[in-house]
Amino acid sequence: MTFDVANIIFNQINSSKLESLKYNLIEYCISYSRIRVDWLRADNEKRIELDNTRKITHNALIDACNILSRNMIKNGEDAIWRLKLGNNRKVIGDFACYLNCILGLSAG
Repeated sequence: MTFDVANIIFNQINSSKLESLKYNLIEYCISYSRIRVDWLRADNEKRIELDNTRKITHNALIDACNILSRNMIKNGEDAIWRLKLGNNRKVIGDFACYLNCILGLSAG
């Protein structure tokens, strides 16, 4: 995953008219990226404490991707972004971090 690919995927997601599903996906990206940073900065004891929350949030993020893409297809929208994103957990987690970065830079 690169910044450019993440930006393309985000733009494709953002083109959907399914506002509540887009919102959910973006919220999970933000939450997961925050937990990932917290986990990185934590000591071993805190990492153990964060592991379950990190896994649950990551699973919810993947579910949100799948739910949005399925509903986009049902509504006749292009969901090629989901194929580009793939199914690798690390790549999906990386995308969440890139999305958080894209949103932060856009707010400036």
